[in-house]
Amino acid sequence: MKVARRLEDLPPAERSVAIGSFDGVHRGHQAVLAAAADAGRLVTAVTFWPHPRLVLGNQVELLTTLERRLELLDESGVDEVLVVEFTQKLAAREPAEFAKSLFRPLGTRVIAVGENFRFGRAAAGDPGLLRELGFDVRAVPTLDGISSTRIRGLLRDGEVVAAARLLGRPAEIEGAVVLGDRRGGTLGFPTANLAIPPDLLVAGYGIYAGEALGHRAAVSIGVNPHYGGDERRVEPHLLDFDGDLYGRNLRVELWERLRDERAFPSEAELVAQIAEDVERARAATRPA
Repeated sequence: MKVARRLEDLPPAERSVAIGSFDGVHRGHQAVLAAAADAGRLVTAVTFWPHPRLVLGNQVELLTTLERRLELLDESGVDEVLVVEFTQKLAAREPAEFAKSLFRPLGTRVIAVGENFRFGRAAAGDPGLLRELGFDVRAVPTLDGISSTRIRGLLRDGEVVAAARLLGRPAEIEGAVVLGDRRGGTLGFPTANLAIPPDLLVAGYGIYAGEALGHRAAVSIGVNPHYGGDERRVEPHLLDFDGDLYGRNLRVELWERLRDERAFPSEAELVAQIAEDVERARAATRPA
């Protein structure tokens, strides 16, 4: 898959273009990408970075990094991705100018969008305007209430199984492994302390079962209340793993929420609970 960051890096060709923010590349996004592919031309996904809502002054917790978004778009089978830098200047363009300046240099014949897609100044552009401009528009209906906003809400509530159904795959967290308290190792369950990118969403506090690097994982998200912590930590323990993870970027799938985090009457009871969490993580099933 070719990735371009400038229009001029993609020579004109008869293209089917799927356009959207594609945060999470969830099942609704996949339907838009499939509609573009069904048109039978060179399939190009056009996405925006930074997220338009961030540029317009709104807070957005992203479901994926841009790098992960590109990986997922590649897995969807598109031929090319154009990453458009979203700026205040771009947002202020009149919708017709926005569309003509973006789609016509590409040689676009078909445009696939979600039915609620809006663009241009005051978000006044819609699929109807694209048709008026002469494009063959495939407006894809929203699938069963699937949206990035809905998925974010589920993850904040720890509902990772429900989120997986909308995503079409397990929810993920990722970050660089940095030095932590090293307390897990002294308890017999060493963990990787993840530095999460500040704009990336993290699931609600709790203990989760999941997977990383092909190993089952018991994942703690929270403040370690047993030790009186007040800073959020994301700490996966990889089962049957022996190696050094410091400095690596680690992507962790979240399969199931096991329990709330809490303080224990004694460290021995904490260790016993962690051992139970590990066995439940070993037996967990990856959500479909």
